[in-house]
Amino acid sequence: MPLLPLALPALSPACTLNRRQWLGRGLALGATGLAGLSSATASSHAAGQLPAGWPLKPLTLIVPWPAGGATDLTLRVLCDEAELLLGQRIAIINRPGAGGILVAPALRAAEPDGYTLGQLPITVFRHALMNSVAWDPLRDLMPIAQVSGTTFGVLVPADSRWTSLADLLDWARHHPGSLTMGSTGIGTTAHLAMEEILLEQGIAYVHVPYKGTADQMLAIASGQLVAGVNSTGFAPWLDQGKMRLLAIFSARRSARWPAVPTLVELGFPRSVYSSPWGLAAPRGTPAPILRQLHDVFYTAMHGERHKAALARYDQTLDYLSTSAYAQAILKTVEHEKTLLRRMNLLATPAA
Repeated sequence: MPLLPLALPALSPACTLNRRQWLGRGLALGATGLAGLSSATASSHAAGQLPAGWPLKPLTLIVPWPAGGATDLTLRVLCDEAELLLGQRIAIINRPGAGGILVAPALRAAEPDGYTLGQLPITVFRHALMNSVAWDPLRDLMPIAQVSGTTFGVLVPADSRWTSLADLLDWARHHPGSLTMGSTGIGTTAHLAMEEILLEQGIAYVHVPYKGTADQMLAIASGQLVAGVNSTGFAPWLDQGKMRLLAIFSARRSARWPAVPTLVELGFPRSVYSSPWGLAAPRGTPAPILRQLHDVFYTAMHGERHKAALARYDQTLDYLSTSAYAQAILKTVEHEKTLLRRMNLLATPAA
């Protein structure tokens, strides 16, 4: 079990952390990227020292979502807290579009000096499985730490006859092709989450992809769809009594909807989907810098202000250390590769 870093004292923006505090803490890093390095190379990096006075200038965090969205807003709080520890500003650069994947080529092109970081959604890895791209997230990106995820759920209209997922699936099993299920697009987490359940149950259904949450929510609430899967963009619709939440894909029940069961409880042990995200750096970023970044953001993300910001948008802290985050990514990629192959969505390797 990896050792967690010690809590760091809050510092004023003008302060710089004593690098001996960082060098005294070990965080095993076995790779410059997820693809890995030889043990000898990894050991030499781990033994290296932090550049004198690092960081000497402001950092940049690439956020592949529009400014003002839930993830963007929580990251701004996280960066505010991290700035106090780093003694430098963290400038957020928004690069929205293409489902959050634009962070990958941006990090690939950045200098591996620790001054350019990125918010890393799991969709980056899925996109590379589904499409031919000029970058490889397993090779080109270095995880720092996992931060959070999102609650996904199965939704039906408020006046639906279905009050449990079991009843809905039983009806769909006996009425092949009658179940219309909406998602936020082909290959999205919502699509994969529903597909895994229905494939396992052998249920034929009609998938209706939407370009965004608003259109999908309206279709569910108005009864145009029998059901749908979405992330916590559904919260206002539940609050207004326009739809019903049958189950969630989280590992544990939600504090906000404690009466709603998880898919695991309902007999689907593999159906844990939270679209987890974390922070990453370009391949080749020195291990001592990665350790310092990990420790700074570890302390910042566990602060009460950041946890309150996550809760405001129905997100929870889902921390993983650098090594645990790297392993979780590899496990998710292998799982989704199998599922995408069954869905005929896996990209054909170039000849």
